[in-house]
Amino acid sequence: MKVLLVDDHAIVRQGLRSLLENKAKVKVVAEASEGREAVKLAAELSPDLVIMDIAMPGLNGLEALLQMKMLQHTPKVIILSMHVEENYVARALKSGASGYVYKGSAFDDLELAMKAISRNEVFLSPAVSQVLVNGYLNIKEDNKISDKLDLLTSREREVLQLLAEKKTRAQIADILLISVKTVDRHRENIKLKLQLNHEDELSDFAKEYGLTDIL
Repeated sequence: MKVLLVDDHAIVRQGLRSLLENKAKVKVVAEASEGREAVKLAAELSPDLVIMDIAMPGLNGLEALLQMKMLQHTPKVIILSMHVEENYVARALKSGASGYVYKGSAFDDLELAMKAISRNEVFLSPAVSQVLVNGYLNIKEDNKISDKLDLLTSREREVLQLLAEKKTRAQIADILLISVKTVDRHRENIKLKLQLNHEDELSDFAKEYGLTDIL
């Protein structure tokens, strides 16, 4: 099994690589520190499995997951995250993740997840499963976080994350290979769809809804 590791912390990647290669006996073909790099490597190397964090600068793991699902060779993806809130888990599964493992779990959970996806099953850490059960028992349909995010296109979510990370209009245009005017148009569309008026509200929304961890 060829594995791509994606996490913005080098020490986490190094530890995972050692465990995966020595204990799980899989081959780690590459590492990435952010989502856009991960999508590029996935397209180039066609890994069987991507193990990826959510909170990363530039392009978060959930948006990277959506882009990977459009590749000619679609890898299985296990989300490995400290976030176990219902909105994160629900968005990951809706986006096509094959597993969701809590970073606070033992390595055994990740091994179980890899075995499950080899059987075409979905694996959730016990802590994650409990969150979903609790959410199901307390459903409030008029307050689902995913509904607001679904109002935005994939490109608008990318722009929103970069705005929340305090990138300038010119920097965003350069990163996404679009014009500054297009960035402005996306920003205004985002404000209109989310009914937000100020730049600070965009950052607060991105933080609250899991697009970025940057304050």
